[in-house]
Amino acid sequence: MLKSSRERTNARKDEIVDACAQLYETVPFKEITLGAIGAKTSFTRTSIYNYFHTKEEIFLALLEREYRNWTDDLLRLANSPPMPHDAFSAAFAALLENHRCMLKLLSMNLYDMEAGSRIENLVAFKKVYNASMQAVISCLRRHCTPLSQEEATHFLYAFYPFLFGIYPYTAATEKQISAMELAGVPYRHYSVTEITQAFVEKLLPVPENRTNDPNKISVP
Repeated sequence: MLKSSRERTNARKDEIVDACAQLYETVPFKEITLGAIGAKTSFTRTSIYNYFHTKEEIFLALLEREYRNWTDDLLRLANSPPMPHDAFSAAFAALLENHRCMLKLLSMNLYDMEAGSRIENLVAFKKVYNASMQAVISCLRRHCTPLSQEEATHFLYAFYPFLFGIYPYTAATEKQISAMELAGVPYRHYSVTEITQAFVEKLLPVPENRTNDPNKISVP
């Protein structure tokens, strides 16, 4: 009975998050309301409060799901056969193409989501966020050895802030493009893969300069 109740709760949470994700494809964050989300579910709007107290909590749950899915992709890459740096940077960058919703949420609404969520929801999200960082480290250890702990940490603290800026550079609106043209700003469209691969290649240590340092991380 308890399991059935837990499964029903999780199913309803997933339905609410799915409705939010569907709306977010075409409607800005600030214009999405609990009523609009509830209208896309199979139960009443007031029932949403049994699972989420604010729309920010729903969006945070969506971001948590996006991070979890990205982490799964990263772990698959970490368990693949070792590859050269250029091949790894291309594969690592390509993973983000399937997670544009995550990049959009990070670039536009993270502060709102975190500020409008209860601490337990925020802690749950931060745990998944941390799992993604560990998955990135696993990828680096698998494909970029030998690698020092300092180099791995440098990669994380350069790459994660970079995630906040990818979406605006790869999803310019017609209005933004027109404004840049009128302002004389050159514009060229870059995909998520292109812009990420170029950045990752600059972050990775050059293999030719590696030394047999005892402090390097090596694959078991």
